[in-house]
Amino acid sequence: MEKIFQFIKNQALPIAIITGSIFYDFFHKFAFILPYAMFIMLTLAFTKVSLKEIKFKKVHILLLAVTILGGLGTYLAIAPFNKILAESMMVIIMCPTAVSAVVVTTKLGGNAPNLVSFTILANIAVAIIIPAVFPLIEAKGMSFWEGFLTIIQKVFPLLVLPMILAELIKKFLPKTHDFLLKYSGVSFYIWAGSVVILMGRTVKSIIEKPENYHIDILMGIAALIICIVLFTVGKIIGTKLDERISCGQSIGQKNTIFSIWVAGTYLDPLSALCSGFYIIFQNLFNSWQLDKKRKADKMLNKN
Repeated sequence: MEKIFQFIKNQALPIAIITGSIFYDFFHKFAFILPYAMFIMLTLAFTKVSLKEIKFKKVHILLLAVTILGGLGTYLAIAPFNKILAESMMVIIMCPTAVSAVVVTTKLGGNAPNLVSFTILANIAVAIIIPAVFPLIEAKGMSFWEGFLTIIQKVFPLLVLPMILAELIKKFLPKTHDFLLKYSGVSFYIWAGSVVILMGRTVKSIIEKPENYHIDILMGIAALIICIVLFTVGKIIGTKLDERISCGQSIGQKNTIFSIWVAGTYLDPLSALCSGFYIIFQNLFNSWQLDKKRKADKMLNKN
């Protein structure tokens, strides 16, 4: 029995991906839970991170430039051939870092404060750039300020409030803080549960629109290429600064829920499909990274 539990623990992410894919018709109904899961994960992350550790660095500006300029450049390059595909690729590349990236970075032994700092910066930048640029691509009658305030309303509760809550707990509830630190590892399983729901929603959206199989294939290939390129570029940038893990996750692990919402709000709704495929590939890549880290730790312990 102990071996079974250990197997489930080690392979939680692949199990989550498979479970969500097979039982998609059941798990997609729980999508309303996802914002609450993100809130809890980020609150637990902030209990381990001091506000003094959150610092904006030059590397963050470089990573931000890669995502913003990369997204716009990709759109300009692909749009003459396929506008919907260009929109879908742009929105993924420009999408800010996922809250769950903190969980993965911590598991991989990376610098969590560095990633949290970039996550905050990326979300602020996106809140300004998207309302300013996207209406020029698809005119849907939303002004800059309407778009800016709408995005802030979505970003603030899931990014700033957990930070405030964690600081209040540290200051006024030290015993609760110690308890949360002791069981902070539960974030990984909350994330795995979120992946089940995300996979369910993704598979359902793909299966329900079989008539779009040709664009499905294009977007699937595009999502795979973007995933490989972003993680690789992030790791290359981070290697020079001894921040390989945090930089890779910063621009590779995307808040796909946000990108799906942005695509539906500003762009052609069909462009959101690429973000669905990205969910699959980024989680497969994270699963591979975690398995590689676990095996490396096992070898190290043997020696």
